[in-house]
Amino acid sequence: MMSVEKSNEFLDEICLLADKAASFGIGLSSSELGLFQSYLEELWEWNSRFNLTGLKTLESMVIDLFLDSLLPSPFLPQKALMLDVGSGAGFPGLPLKIRRPGLQTHLLETSTKKLSFLKQVIRKLGLQGVNVIQGRIEAPELWLHGDGYGVITARALADLNKILLWCSPILLEGGVLVAFLGAEGDKDLEKSKEVMDSHGLRVEKEISYSLPGKKTRRHTFILKKEGIG
Repeated sequence: MMSVEKSNEFLDEICLLADKAASFGIGLSSSELGLFQSYLEELWEWNSRFNLTGLKTLESMVIDLFLDSLLPSPFLPQKALMLDVGSGAGFPGLPLKIRRPGLQTHLLETSTKKLSFLKQVIRKLGLQGVNVIQGRIEAPELWLHGDGYGVITARALADLNKILLWCSPILLEGGVLVAFLGAEGDKDLEKSKEVMDSHGLRVEKEISYSLPGKKTRRHTFILKKEGIG
């Protein structure tokens, strides 16, 4: 059973999430914050046993995982089929699902322990319209059903060229690819211009930001597939 002191720590960190998200123009409802608190509790417990992430404090999980994942949410559609590639412990897929519940969400992951964690979190949070898929983005023929996805997210996955080559074929025309690129995002994008052009992708939105307590700027790009002209 969780101690009162520990419970208050979780609550404090969720209040921090609400405050920092609001500073980026993302107003989280009380029900959303409740889901994030349950998610944080489960992540903290599992991480102590299985090292799901390299982060060791509640604050770093809230800022580096929850908040960072949420930043593209204002620019995503209310409804679409979304694929989170290499979901790991659910980032950015589950925070985006909490914020955009109309997104039918597929979480793609290879690690058995992380798949078990994802299924547990989905059950605990009572999320609907979330499927966990064991597979690799390099071999979509083994798990892909249907024509493709309207939203694809990739965070801490690989270099941008690989992300584009893997994800573009299963991104629907008119759909968006959300690429979390870190400090060298602008340079990565420039290096990938030829691949983007060959796959009919253009930059719809660039999000350039620094997370609270961090000096390094990050770059997340929303790339729209418009077809090859």
